[in-house]
Amino acid sequence: MLQHRFIDSAISNPDKIAFIDRATNRDISYKQALLASLILARRFKKLEHGRIGIMLPTSSAGGLAVIGALMAGRTPVMINYSTGAEKNCVYGQEQCDFRVIITTKTLLEKTGCKQLPDMIFIEDIFSSLKSFEKALAFIKSKLPLPLLKRVTGRSNLNQPAVILFTSGSEKEPKVVQLSQKNILSNIDSFADMMEIRGMDMLLAVLPYFHVFGLTINLWTPMCFGMTSITYANPLEFKTIAKIIKEYKPELLVGTPLFLEGYVRQSKPGDFASIKLAVSGADKCPEQLRAQYREKHNIEIIEGYGTTETSPVISANPRHRNKPGSIGTPIPGTTVKIQNLDSGEDCMHGEMGKILVKGDGVMQGYLNDVEESSLRIKSGWYDTGDLGYLDEDGYLWHKGRLKRFVKIGGEMVSLVMVEETLNDLTPEEVECCAVELPDAKRGSRIVAVTNNEIDQQELSKRLSKELPNLALPKKFVIVPEFPRMGSGKTDFRSLTEIVRGMED
Repeated sequence: MLQHRFIDSAISNPDKIAFIDRATNRDISYKQALLASLILARRFKKLEHGRIGIMLPTSSAGGLAVIGALMAGRTPVMINYSTGAEKNCVYGQEQCDFRVIITTKTLLEKTGCKQLPDMIFIEDIFSSLKSFEKALAFIKSKLPLPLLKRVTGRSNLNQPAVILFTSGSEKEPKVVQLSQKNILSNIDSFADMMEIRGMDMLLAVLPYFHVFGLTINLWTPMCFGMTSITYANPLEFKTIAKIIKEYKPELLVGTPLFLEGYVRQSKPGDFASIKLAVSGADKCPEQLRAQYREKHNIEIIEGYGTTETSPVISANPRHRNKPGSIGTPIPGTTVKIQNLDSGEDCMHGEMGKILVKGDGVMQGYLNDVEESSLRIKSGWYDTGDLGYLDEDGYLWHKGRLKRFVKIGGEMVSLVMVEETLNDLTPEEVECCAVELPDAKRGSRIVAVTNNEIDQQELSKRLSKELPNLALPKKFVIVPEFPRMGSGKTDFRSLTEIVRGMED
């Protein structure tokens, strides 16, 4: 069980620092973390049965609340506060049948979220502790290890470990319930493939409400007794580059947007401690790889995953990196490519749907049998992504199936259009392609940039690189693209913005 692996870390290394919390400038030892999580577990048992909402930033408090929830036998429901905190709180309560939400006043102020009736502030819990509660937690922490584990949850790897929500970048978020087995298998397989078991310090800036952040930034260091350097806002690039220089983490995991921001704010030598830099959640551009190579002699390792797979599906082996690919399946995970028309398995190099099977794959969407049966058949999860396997077994991602549009009877990739746009525009210009309805051809493509461009000149250059059907029929400027918590573009919101500009 995840909480039991954390207890093993705490008992083995009581004085080691578990969290270097840069939000509060406090260091929390494993011994202190164990006591705090036991205290929170006792409080949570009195608040709610079954599930409990957690809306906290990446911090020691956020991590301890998740651990405490599992110790209390409660399933933490992780609420995304980056895309509308109040809306997502209500959505989570409706979808998952819980009331209590553990949060903090500071986060409500920053997000502009009003206090809802069943919110409880974690700072109020800690400020109201009684001496007997602290004493009881201390006594529990001294129990024989088998008994301590027993009072913090009987071993059942099929028990739910967390409820997360898909990004909602294309439609309403789906509710994903991951089991203890799902997350533990992913942690162990990722650690073996990436050779991280001997590492000591990890930079944790990804949000815990995102599966990438929860599994890799929270549970991985807690399971292996590492120190987690936490900071709540991954978009504060200058501050995080300074944290890397000062605190010297060995493992850096992020999305391309975040990794690019950090390297831009760094100087040669600042990232000397980094032994492994992993990029996920979005395609890693070649220019980002080049920046890390040239400035820090670091080779970015790209991986691939989904919320439904806990998350890692594949990654490039550290010593057999094939830049541009998303690597080989992690141990215990099998990938196959299915032909879109026939449903047969594809040959090497043939593009089709990416299907995944393994211990990391969820059992299904919560309270949605129909969607679950559509996406999981005979244990194979349909990712909704397109790609192919090469002759060496490396997986290559070619885009979301939903990001293909049919124009004049032909399938056109929006990702292909975006990549071409980015290749032909200055580095500081961000580009995106969105689909809008068209009376004659069913759909049309609109190019979106965040800065002024020479549209006439760009159109001429695009016509030499793209087929006529894929050429954008219009260019619009949106100065700031809407983002998901992971840093990925919120395509649904961006499309609505562009649609509104035409009304």
